[in-house]
Amino acid sequence: MTADTTSPIILNPEHAAFADDETVDALGATHFIGIGGAGMSVLAEMLHQRGVAVSGSDRERSAKTDRLEALGITVAFGQRAENVAGADTIVYSSAIKPDNPEIVAAHEAGKRIVHRSDILALLMHGRRAVTVAGAHGKTTTSSMLAHVLEHCGADPSYAIGGSIQGRDGAVIDGGHVGGGEALVAEADESDGSFEKYRPQIAVITNCEADHLDHYGDEAHYRAAFVEHAGHATGHIVICADDPNALAVLLALDPAVAAHAVAYGTTPADDPALGGLNGAAYVHIESESESAESGAEHFTLHLPAAVTAGADVEQAVSLEVPGLHNARNAAAAITAAVLLGVSPADAAGAIASFRGAVRRFQIKGVVKQVTVVDDYAHHPTEIAALLDAARRRYPHSVIRVLFQPHLFSRTKFFAREFAQALSKADDVIVTGIYPAREKQADFPGVGPVTIVREAQGMTGVEFRAVEDMELAARMMAMRAHHGDVVFTVGAGDITDMGEVILHALEAHRESCD
Repeated sequence: MTADTTSPIILNPEHAAFADDETVDALGATHFIGIGGAGMSVLAEMLHQRGVAVSGSDRERSAKTDRLEALGITVAFGQRAENVAGADTIVYSSAIKPDNPEIVAAHEAGKRIVHRSDILALLMHGRRAVTVAGAHGKTTTSSMLAHVLEHCGADPSYAIGGSIQGRDGAVIDGGHVGGGEALVAEADESDGSFEKYRPQIAVITNCEADHLDHYGDEAHYRAAFVEHAGHATGHIVICADDPNALAVLLALDPAVAAHAVAYGTTPADDPALGGLNGAAYVHIESESESAESGAEHFTLHLPAAVTAGADVEQAVSLEVPGLHNARNAAAAITAAVLLGVSPADAAGAIASFRGAVRRFQIKGVVKQVTVVDDYAHHPTEIAALLDAARRRYPHSVIRVLFQPHLFSRTKFFAREFAQALSKADDVIVTGIYPAREKQADFPGVGPVTIVREAQGMTGVEFRAVEDMELAARMMAMRAHHGDVVFTVGAGDITDMGEVILHALEAHRESCD
């Protein structure tokens, strides 16, 4: 192939690199840029298992790169042009930029450059694939489903955007290559790449507007989910409690909606559901939480269309708190039953689910102050988190150290963030985690953007502190016996849990 070295390098995650009938045999030798990433390493291992010659590069060693090397996969450390010399296909993630030296070399050599979603789409062929999409709840729901299938003997493969908490405190990796037919994967909607997938079951947890930097407005965001749902070869499992997801369900072609299963707490005959466009309905009933235990209890009403038999009423208990987790569990159990797991076995397995890492994860207790870390980074996620916190700790002062994720999200949803955070008693907003964005493109957007919107919300103290570590130490000094402090956000705010715990310990020792 003659390379057009004069053309610009454009990395477009939405572009489908393969036809629907192509398989992994079309790849040739395949090189992953950033092979040690959570989403990349499992794909590399799955291709290796299928007999594809795989190599990769990463910035530094990790447990994932060690595992890949042990399997016989060559991993280079440091990203250099020569790393791609022997490859036919180069795989990148959305974190990789066009000026990456391996991308530049591959482009100049005329090699095929594909997004990680293209590889995941190929790997879905011939498998009982389940994707989990939505503005929030993806990681927890996909983790729950993988947990259920694994505990029920299905030995699934899964590619999840986070790790899972084990019963003994161990962290279970979010990527696994199993021997069974099932494949569970998060379907990231942020860049539009989830339109490539053709899963057997498409789970949609919600469709609340997000990533408007990519989609422009709520209408285009919602339309992307309508298209994604239409690509499912079997069932769509979708939350009817979310008005936006319900709107997606009602917008589906009736022939597509006939294969949909909605779930929610709303009674099936409620006019607000609009008849569900002919979809079957799983009703979450009698949801409650044992006082101060964090344990959720509810009953799922599973119709015959889901069980392939008779209607079933199944009691479910969870160790993870919050109504939002009851909904997540309903989605996971419904998908598992559609894959052939009995309702009783699915409920029994999910009872031992401890949660995904960084989802209501208790980091420690010092001086009777509990420190909890959570990944919530969208206003609705934060509201759900704080509602769960109030139920778990009804007599405690709830303090939140929040790091916004993305300047664009802060700009679009500043008011909504302020309203969600006002469910706490004390809030410090830190400097924004930029990820792929630059402050220069969003002049004037910072933590004060949210705090300004919070003015007039009575009973809650808001302040903006740009320096995250300073904010963490301030929060530790403000905490008293019985308080609960949450570190909240999708960035490196997770590191501040230890800072708060150490500050609390030092303060306790100074007072002894």
